[in-house]
Amino acid sequence: MAARIEDYAVLSNCRTAALVSNTGSIDWLCLPRLDSASVFGALLGDEEHGRWELRPSDPDATASRRYDGDTFVLITRWELGDAVAEVHDFMPIGLDPDVAIRRTDLIRRIVGVQGELTFAQTVSIRFDYARGMPWVRQTGTADEPCLVAMGGPDALALRGAPLTASDHRHSGEVTVTAGEVRDLHLTWFPSHRDVPPPLDVDDEIDLTKDWWQGWADRISHDGPRRGDVVRSLQILRALTNHETGGIAAAATMALPEEIGGVRNWDYRYVWLRDAALTLEALLDHGFLAVADRWREWLLRAVAGDPGDLQIMYGLAGERDLPERVLPGLPGYEGSAPVRVGNGAAAQYQADVVGEVLVTLSAARAAGLDESEFSWPLERQLVRFASEQIERPDQGLWEIRGDPHHFTHSRVMMWAAFDRAVRAVEEFGLDGPVERWRGLRERMRVEIDSRGVVDGHFVQYYGTSEVDASLLLLPQVGYCAPDDPRMLATVARIEQTLMPDGLVRRYRTGTGVDGLTGSEGAFLACSFWLVEQYAVTGRREEAHALMDRLCGLANDVGMLSEEYDTVAGRQLGNTPQAFSHLALVRAADALARTEHRPR
Repeated sequence: MAARIEDYAVLSNCRTAALVSNTGSIDWLCLPRLDSASVFGALLGDEEHGRWELRPSDPDATASRRYDGDTFVLITRWELGDAVAEVHDFMPIGLDPDVAIRRTDLIRRIVGVQGELTFAQTVSIRFDYARGMPWVRQTGTADEPCLVAMGGPDALALRGAPLTASDHRHSGEVTVTAGEVRDLHLTWFPSHRDVPPPLDVDDEIDLTKDWWQGWADRISHDGPRRGDVVRSLQILRALTNHETGGIAAAATMALPEEIGGVRNWDYRYVWLRDAALTLEALLDHGFLAVADRWREWLLRAVAGDPGDLQIMYGLAGERDLPERVLPGLPGYEGSAPVRVGNGAAAQYQADVVGEVLVTLSAARAAGLDESEFSWPLERQLVRFASEQIERPDQGLWEIRGDPHHFTHSRVMMWAAFDRAVRAVEEFGLDGPVERWRGLRERMRVEIDSRGVVDGHFVQYYGTSEVDASLLLLPQVGYCAPDDPRMLATVARIEQTLMPDGLVRRYRTGTGVDGLTGSEGAFLACSFWLVEQYAVTGRREEAHALMDRLCGLANDVGMLSEEYDTVAGRQLGNTPQAFSHLALVRAADALARTEHRPR
């Protein structure tokens, strides 16, 4: 059985990620890319679905863990009586893209600190989401043992300690004394290639720590929760592919929004909305070059007819992301079905163009120069939005019920036209600005007349319900945070969406989402409320809610998508970009004394 979601830490090389439990088990790893098939999939089942365990043989040993400074080198310290040893887990950053195509590495360095401690190692390799049992052979020597596993296009080499086969898994022991270091070294490579040579671990750990620490040292943030902000921005960077520039929404798939429920989605792809918001968080803290790379990624992904625009893509801009069920994986704590791919790729979500244009406008204001194709791309996106102006959509929350005119989506269409107008007025770019002004005003008149009921904004036209996406309206400048309609909306959210002090996305029992079951509190929404409180004079409440939210992060600063306040545990995919970027923006709002729209 997998550990609790909050018991995992993440390792990253900015191409893929591994989840390591607080008992030393790597239960999730997809190779060579974040959205590749898993080789360790126990997170969605048990050891029969792939796992790499490393912990002291004696079950009485106790562990504590931390990252090594502002890096993703995870140090787990094990103690047993007078014996102490550490396991340093990391993925070499691998800056050469050509090498990255040929290999991916994960290293577990055992360091003896005091006395003598024996570690048990058990490895179950299962390629292709545990659908492929590998062919395994021993190829090394007694002095340099090496286990090689192959299956289809994938191969793994595991070096560093002898392993013995038993019932489709391999196990062995490693003993270290004070001052002794033993390296266990996993390498993925294409199965048609020769086994790559081992890396120099001393060089790789120094290079990886220096790279992450150097990146963190560039972060500008003067305000509360600096440690949380730095770790959150690093997680956002870890979810950004080093080669393609694609920004994933999370590192995992199919972790449930309700234990035992059906809301189990694959989040290892690039949502234009999530990526745009992530990019803004990075922009706000000094990372302009990331914006340039993402704009290039966007141009490649959207190339062609804007009418073919999708709301999400693969990490390199792939369009074909069919959603299917993997019946061989039982799901996290039995939460089935386990879905890979995501059917939301075929949805129309009207807010997406606005999200992209708001972010590109922010990048322009931050000093990002126009490229040959950047403004023509934006103009085409504005044209696409204007052609879809009457079309209902599935909204920010990707409902699987009937489409509606969601108020947040309509506001983001207003934002798309607004940023197009501002590009002409403030930056001297060309375009049919009078037409865009007219469309912007048309959207405002419509929203003010149809998106407001009893003095508050509503979830969609024709209902009196609210949802948490309405907290974003002041963030894009549609209205002031203290607009009476906004204050009334906040009051309604507090009354109907906060039964335990954290914000739900919407009331799931209304049937609007077309799904059964329920879900936890959506963490990003509560961070949005922190910002709303902060900029409307409710700063004491803002700080109190911020303290509670940051307290829900695990011991290494990770947040998943949702939180179950009854069971007191994290839910949903992890680490979740939406949660961490919302944390950063909330911290920034607390550091300011006035509202700053996106």
